[in-house]
Amino acid sequence: MTSSAADPQPYRVEFASTGNGSLDSTLRATSELESLQGPAPVSPYGLIARARTDLDRLRVVLESYGYYQGAVRISIDGLDVSDITLGDRLAALPQNTDARVAVRFTPGPLYHLGTIELDGVVPAEARKALGLAPGQPAVAAEVLAGGARLLTTLQNQGYAFARVDPPQAFELPESHELTLKFHVVTGAITRIGQIEINGLNRMRLKRARGVIGLKSGELYSAAKVEQARRNLLDTGVFGTVDATLGTQADADGRVPVTFTVSERKRHAVSLNAAYSSDLGGSGGVTWSDRNFLGGGEQLNLSASVININGDATNGIGYDLNAKLTLPRFMTRKQSLLHFLRLVDRNTDTFYYTMFAVPVGLNFDSTDLPAPIADPTHGVRMGATVAPTLSLGPPNATFIISQFHISTYLDLDHLLGEDPGRTVLALRGMTGFAKGASDIDLPPDQRFYAGGSGTIRGYRFQSVGAKFTDGTPVGGVSMDAVSAELRQRFGLNYGAAVFIDGGRVGQSAHPFAGQLALGTGAGFRYYTPIGPLRIDFALPVHRTPNDDRFEIYIGLGQAF
Repeated sequence: MTSSAADPQPYRVEFASTGNGSLDSTLRATSELESLQGPAPVSPYGLIARARTDLDRLRVVLESYGYYQGAVRISIDGLDVSDITLGDRLAALPQNTDARVAVRFTPGPLYHLGTIELDGVVPAEARKALGLAPGQPAVAAEVLAGGARLLTTLQNQGYAFARVDPPQAFELPESHELTLKFHVVTGAITRIGQIEINGLNRMRLKRARGVIGLKSGELYSAAKVEQARRNLLDTGVFGTVDATLGTQADADGRVPVTFTVSERKRHAVSLNAAYSSDLGGSGGVTWSDRNFLGGGEQLNLSASVININGDATNGIGYDLNAKLTLPRFMTRKQSLLHFLRLVDRNTDTFYYTMFAVPVGLNFDSTDLPAPIADPTHGVRMGATVAPTLSLGPPNATFIISQFHISTYLDLDHLLGEDPGRTVLALRGMTGFAKGASDIDLPPDQRFYAGGSGTIRGYRFQSVGAKFTDGTPVGGVSMDAVSAELRQRFGLNYGAAVFIDGGRVGQSAHPFAGQLALGTGAGFRYYTPIGPLRIDFALPVHRTPNDDRFEIYIGLGQAF
């Protein structure tokens, strides 16, 4: 039986390489023959029409990469798509037989930029931002990016109403050059005028104005307006924030700026779960008030069940805590934390119940909307001083101080790839207890290391001196450092390699005790709310009490 012209015609596409990997990828991504092959079946004549449409689409791609004399040829079962007998050939194919589509390219000579003209009065500093020079390949994306950089620079230098038109390009076939002409209108220099914030409900206007960091009278900058918009979003109070300019400057050369906001639902409930081979499973619920006092303050109340069937635990426990975050304490990027915590944990090390009222100060320049989002730049640091009451025996009160810092270095400028694809993450932490010696300090107040939060590869709290039965003693101080190289692949996948090190000391002095090192690798799956993490870690200096390896699973990076 033969097929009719109305039957779906299956086909296979073969793309010849141009020798340029980036160009090949763009050609495939642009081709409807490629992208619609599975989801949109076509009839034989529909396949011919799709191929003919691709001819023009693929020629545009060649030109966008500087190949202005390039050619594209598409054949189906050996016949060119312009062949009038091709329809009959496809209609005669047996049903469910794939047609063979071959796409071939003749790029031709690569064009380079010739003269580049700016039509208009443009400041010298802004001219440099164009970043285009005669002799470089005439790649359309780079030419358009140059115009965008020029416009952005002008807008950041006070020219709120600057305009950079799409460039006029003139082809010189004999010399294989492309000359460019940008028409630029800068307009007058403007300053920030009246600032309005519309759409506030519970959020106080005075507090919102303090958040944006923008002042009337300062030189207009598109980057500062965008940062002000992001500052409002970063409070966590608003779901959307839009910034709009007035249509023109007033008599004093000032342009009004209006922020239109919509507040998120004030309350939220979230669930969490995690697993590690040492601590076992855990799960809990958190209730949040995103705008507790009307100034972006966040109150979190959480309850978790912990230590479910862990290797280093002797029973199920609980973790209850209340945390109040006061944002923008003294500076925009600092927060003041207050929290109350009640923990019941039955591990190989100790069983305890404690009350603590810590006071903390945090700094965060990672510009992320949530702690579990993936950091690719910036610094996180914090300090906590916690007067702590430990309930027996013996009952005791101590002051526990802890400090931590993490930094994230984007290696895009070294590797020549897109930002956020390769990141080196570094972390350091230290802590010590004042008010007791190692003998007087109750086990529940001592410092421990080992596990996903400090030194991966070792069981939870297992690093440091041990009693004769192998139970960790704990210490009066602790130091730990970590280095992790994170690499993303494609859209959703990634991997990491890491090394952690640290020690537990018997006195309140840093860098005391035997150094422990752990190393390993992990898999990442990037979800819309944060990366799903699976880490496999080994102890470098394994003792008879250490496991051969540890596995950690969680949502969000390790730090």
